[in-house]
Amino acid sequence: MDELRIAVGDGEVSGLLDRPVGEVHAGYVLAHGAGAGMRHPFLADVARRLSAQGIAVVRYQFPYMETRQRRPDPPAVATATVRAAIQKAAELLPGVPLHAGGKSFGGRMTSQLAAAESLPIESLVFLGFPLHPPKKPGIARAAHLADIPQRMLFLQGTRDDLADLTLLEQVLYPLGDRATLHVVDGADHSFHVLKRTGRTNPDVMDELIESMNAWMRA
Repeated sequence: MDELRIAVGDGEVSGLLDRPVGEVHAGYVLAHGAGAGMRHPFLADVARRLSAQGIAVVRYQFPYMETRQRRPDPPAVATATVRAAIQKAAELLPGVPLHAGGKSFGGRMTSQLAAAESLPIESLVFLGFPLHPPKKPGIARAAHLADIPQRMLFLQGTRDDLADLTLLEQVLYPLGDRATLHVVDGADHSFHVLKRTGRTNPDVMDELIESMNAWMRA
């Protein structure tokens, strides 16, 4: 794993590159969620497992997390950081097909950037797209998805309180082949499952990685 410095405007943020030992088939620019940084165990596990499948992963911090602030950055700052991270990945992985996205907030900031400008990526991959705040179902946060030209993969748990699946399906249906929904049975927004389901969190991670690996190689 390589430590990175990524220039964003007049400053910079830190990043990490998990590079496969052998051939690199694809790259994934992975943004963290609102409440935890790039070193969160979930993201570290995703990066490690994808790297073992030949997919390089670039993780990075948003400025507010870098400076240990509680409030997420404004969208303009966040999307500028996403842009810089994608540019850094393109420099580090020349000729490698890139995909971008992330966990919750990080995925949504990536999608907002992709809707606003052309990006050198093949697709977007969302680990729990935050369609709405908890207990406040709505679809306003998804309005920009129609402006994204790339393919999109949505990995969503059936117990995700930030994404009512019925509403999400309504949003994605008009997008046709550009949007694919992979439903993870029993998982919440953090992709945790209850013991009574008979599944374990590692089982869910296996499912996520299998789906992401197949998607990025397609």
